Amino acid sequence: MMAGAKSFWLHVAVVLVLFALNFLLPEYHRGVFSRAMVLAVFAMGYNLAFGYTGLLSLGHAMFFAAGLYGAGLPIYHLEWSAWPALGTALLAGAALALAVGFLALRTAGVAFMIVTLMFAQVFYLATLYFGAYTRGEEGLVLPQAARALPLLGWNLVLTDPPTRYMIALTLLASVLAITFLLVRSPYGRSLIAIRENEERMRMLGYNVFANKLGAVVVSGVICATAGAAYGLLFGYIGSGFASIQYSILPLLWVLLGGAATTLGPIIGTLFMFYAVDLASSYTSAYMLVVGLALILLILFFPKGIVGTIRERWLPWLP
Repeated sequence: MMAGAKSFWLHVAVVLVLFALNFLLPEYHRGVFSRAMVLAVFAMGYNLAFGYTGLLSLGHAMFFAAGLYGAGLPIYHLEWSAWPALGTALLAGAALALAVGFLALRTAGVAFMIVTLMFAQVFYLATLYFGAYTRGEEGLVLPQAARALPLLGWNLVLTDPPTRYMIALTLLASVLAITFLLVRSPYGRSLIAIRENEERMRMLGYNVFANKLGAVVVSGVICATAGAAYGLLFGYIGSGFASIQYSILPLLWVLLGGAATTLGPIIGTLFMFYAVDLASSYTSAYMLVVGLALILLILFFPKGIVGTIRERWLPWLP
């Protein structure tokens, strides 16, 4: 079987396993998986910029929060329905990513990291400054009546756990398919080549700035979609989602799962969720246990779980 076909059927199998788990998992773990799948989409968006394009950003929390607030504020204050609010979230994410990318990409390396961090901090402080609308760290709880998606004559109630799981899975599968196709396309190959040798790509006539800006915008839109989905599915928006922690977490998830792999962000997010969950059930010093587990993981899987498996055993993994 050709490598492309193997990769395709592996991705299909992953989605089918996650689909089956909706009917097999107990209520608690189904809720954990629902949350983890939405945040894995956030990590997949980050992976496009960091893993495939080589842009180490510490500001992706602002894109996630742009989607979160872009969807949540119109619902809470203007009583919009979910579909228009989702459209606003995507526009907010795209506009913010375009503006930030246009300015931040004039720097490189550590400077790019610092600039994106500063932009993210400005966004975070803005959510606190406009506390009359956002309620800052306290946040807003979205009304249950607004958390519904009318679709083809059906009214999908987002507070229903099985429905919430299936919507999270649908979002994950959609973004996984987009990422899989994108990184295998000529544009995706050009992003990888830019990551490996930017100067050579420029000498070959590629518009490096435009390619990188496109990657930042697509990454920002995916992260904003994850933020909007998180707000609608779990009913809460708050400034904490714009903090530096939520810029570091997707980096950690991607590194754990394997940067520049399509399945790595999913594996890394699930691993981190359950490492924290299991350790916290045994000790209050759970972060110490998680930290030791992460050190061991990095020692034995230096390129992340999927990345190391690809390097050592399955080179056809995308």
